[in-house]
Amino acid sequence: MATMEKVPMLAEGYELLMTDLKALREERPLIVDAIEEARAHGDLSENAEYHAAKERQGQVEAQIADLEDKVSRAQIIDPQSLSGDKVIFGATVTLLDEDDKPLTYQIVGQTEADASQGRISYTSPIARALIGKQVDDEIEVTVPSGDKFYLVEKIEFV
Repeated sequence: MATMEKVPMLAEGYELLMTDLKALREERPLIVDAIEEARAHGDLSENAEYHAAKERQGQVEAQIADLEDKVSRAQIIDPQSLSGDKVIFGATVTLLDEDDKPLTYQIVGQTEADASQGRISYTSPIARALIGKQVDDEIEVTVPSGDKFYLVEKIEFV
């Protein structure tokens, strides 16, 4: 029997999933209406509106199934309830690069990752290299542009 793997995420990520799920569920009846209207136009074999509506229906149903799966397996983690001296999910980590330039990342779930906001997925190469590390540990990350070296300067749970 397969076990359902939990999907770690922050509360904001869970709320975002729920908002997306609600919007998709509200779109369902509109798609059914579009299909019925297109069906009324007659010959379905050359009816572009009908085929577009059916395709959109398939996309929406697949997205709903995916979101429902993630929501059902969600493990909501509050970083402020965490502590410790090792990097774990939810931690905000300040690194120093080779030029002693500070970089700050928060390790979050896949659905809430946004590198431009300093939020990286726990499955990303840099997050995988960071998890389990402590202050003053050095990490090496292989990225498309080559190997990068960082020093863990600070670990926070905010």
